[in-house]
Amino acid sequence: MSHFIDRRDGAKRKSAVNRQRFLKRYKSQLKRAVADSVNRRSILETDAGEKVNIPSKDVSEPVFHHGKGGVHEGVFPGNKEFVPGDHLQRPKGGAGGGGGSASDSGEGEDEFTFDLTRDEYLDLLFDDLELPNLVRNQLKGATEFKNIRAGYATVGAPSNIDIVRSLRGAVARRVALGSPYRKRIRELEEEIEALLAEGHEASDAEVLALREEVQRLKTRVNALPFIDNFDLRFKSFAKEPKPTSKAVMFCLLDVSGSMDEERKGLAKRFFLLLHLFLQRSYDQIDVVFIRHHTTAMEVDEEAFFYARETGGTVVSSALHLVDDIMRDRYGSGEWNIYAAQASDGDNWELDSPLCRDLLTTRLVPRMRYYAYVEIRPNQHQSLWHAYEQVAAALPNFAMQQIDGPEDVFAVFRELFKRQPA
Repeated sequence: MSHFIDRRDGAKRKSAVNRQRFLKRYKSQLKRAVADSVNRRSILETDAGEKVNIPSKDVSEPVFHHGKGGVHEGVFPGNKEFVPGDHLQRPKGGAGGGGGSASDSGEGEDEFTFDLTRDEYLDLLFDDLELPNLVRNQLKGATEFKNIRAGYATVGAPSNIDIVRSLRGAVARRVALGSPYRKRIRELEEEIEALLAEGHEASDAEVLALREEVQRLKTRVNALPFIDNFDLRFKSFAKEPKPTSKAVMFCLLDVSGSMDEERKGLAKRFFLLLHLFLQRSYDQIDVVFIRHHTTAMEVDEEAFFYARETGGTVVSSALHLVDDIMRDRYGSGEWNIYAAQASDGDNWELDSPLCRDLLTTRLVPRMRYYAYVEIRPNQHQSLWHAYEQVAAALPNFAMQQIDGPEDVFAVFRELFKRQPA
């Protein structure tokens, strides 16, 4: 039996093409393994690579082998012993699956383990996700450009040569440069015909001189190059600015006393996924981190994830701060504004109606999307019920509940899954 396996080198590592083909072929299985790994990882390990297991029977490589040859024995319809539909008796001495004793024969294979790099892991993790309702609405100061055709140029890269335009110029050049010679040739040939008509011999000195001049002019015409550097024309391109997707994401984290370490850990895991997703998928995006208890403050990434300050709960303080920042820094209408809020739902009861009114009248109408996740609530309280009214009134407001680590990634994908076109 002959086995042929592609082991060619490529792109500084072995079998780069085969690796990409493997990732594409088993994408669904790899995505399931990646989704499972998120739930058992710590916060600091979220953006590392991963080892995934795939049943060995699913990853067998193509094999070329020789046919069996010789005489084959088989059961076919119409034979003397069996007909289609007959049931074959179980062979004697066999045992049911899993019920027999140990054996000294047989062999098998363990599951296939595949190492994903960090980039491959994140690509699979955030596949089919996007910021909802993102609009390209910014042109001033844009850094994104697209190439558009801008006529022809006499210099350029060989790959941009326009053959038809170059040959057309070459024909025009040859016609223009050769026209005086051709006109003179026609005049000389007419003189020769006139002399011969008058009785001159073809060997006369005057006739020979005229023919030599005709031959010299024809040589000049034939010496004109078929195509010259002056004839070459190259497709020219110009960079035209195009609208860019300027976006800002507000991350609101409840750090009140009711948010114990377990709830904060789940919320941080959700926001870490969101932060990685934004960094990997979008170039021009601002992230505003806000922590709140009875008061709200804008903090940096380090303080957002690891500061230990705590207190009571007044959710509207964070919403007021978002409103102020939107008005001061993102009020030009050029920004796609998003917000994600995580809380356990515990709030000062008189504050929840105020939160509802702020979201309904001042915040969400100016945003592309607002996502709220409630972390392991003991039971839904006034904040959840107030937000349900917002969700019923505004289609760009979404809310989900996280009960444990296994729900974090599923909720994240549900909130930011790619919408059908």
